[in-house]
Amino acid sequence: MKAVRYHSYGGSDVLVHEEADRPVPGAGQVVVQVAGTSYNDADSGLRAGLRQDLIPLAFPHVPGLDLSGVITEVGEGVPNWSVGDAVVALLPATAPGAAAEYVAASAEALATAPRTVELADAAALPLVGLTAWQALFEHADLKPGQNILINGAGSAVGGYAVQLAAQSGATVTATAGARSRDRVRSYGADRIVDYAVTPVVQALTGQHFDVVLQLAPAGPEENAQLVDLVADGGAFVSVTTPGPQDAGRGVRTVHVFARSDVAQLAELAARAEGGDLAERLRADQAAVRAPAAAGDLAGKTVLTP
Repeated sequence: MKAVRYHSYGGSDVLVHEEADRPVPGAGQVVVQVAGTSYNDADSGLRAGLRQDLIPLAFPHVPGLDLSGVITEVGEGVPNWSVGDAVVALLPATAPGAAAEYVAASAEALATAPRTVELADAAALPLVGLTAWQALFEHADLKPGQNILINGAGSAVGGYAVQLAAQSGATVTATAGARSRDRVRSYGADRIVDYAVTPVVQALTGQHFDVVLQLAPAGPEENAQLVDLVADGGAFVSVTTPGPQDAGRGVRTVHVFARSDVAQLAELAARAEGGDLAERLRADQAAVRAPAAAGDLAGKTVLTP
């Protein structure tokens, strides 16, 4: 089969499109014919070796944390899945990824793919959808009627976060530039702050939010200013730069690292099937590299074999 792999840590130039052995399912595994994977910043960080002390990779490594596809083989001890089932999954970072024609995956990581969207597009869902869900409902404990500021709403996680927060009954203020403003508004944001026109903290001076969700890279000073926008007893939740450890005023600060959760992924897939979640952009392996490095990718990018 063909796969995108890299044989050493480095920039996008270490990626090669080459022949690789087709996987066979081990006990508790299935083999999936890949319909789509996606681009994630985490893939670039892993490839660059930024987390090799915590997540060492075996080379050659196939990237692609997100998976959508159709089961073609079922290993021993897999009672609940059959050949022909369409599935989505978040793959472990150290395992061979989905930037290949086929991938072996643990049956315990699989959820049924949404049937009302193209199967390849379902690869836009797992990592960023789970990140948004866990940030909002596990770490921020967002409740109906609360006010939330989502900083960086034009990002892939931001698109899902705006939709999920609005659907939960929260009042959503979102930051977005001209490129993503209309898209973010269509997702249910009640108010858009254009950070390119007025700095976020300046635009929101005197206002407070039950939750501030930080999705944009920032330094300690900017994060401290955003924490000042959190109401007493509220939460500052970041998926990028951690907030201050001791924010005072009863404000909780949480740094989020998403994990695989099949029940949550199944719920997200069901919402996507019902038309309640959308966030995708098609591309190919080569076309995505330069704009990704330049920070010019809008929304979530799906990659197809």
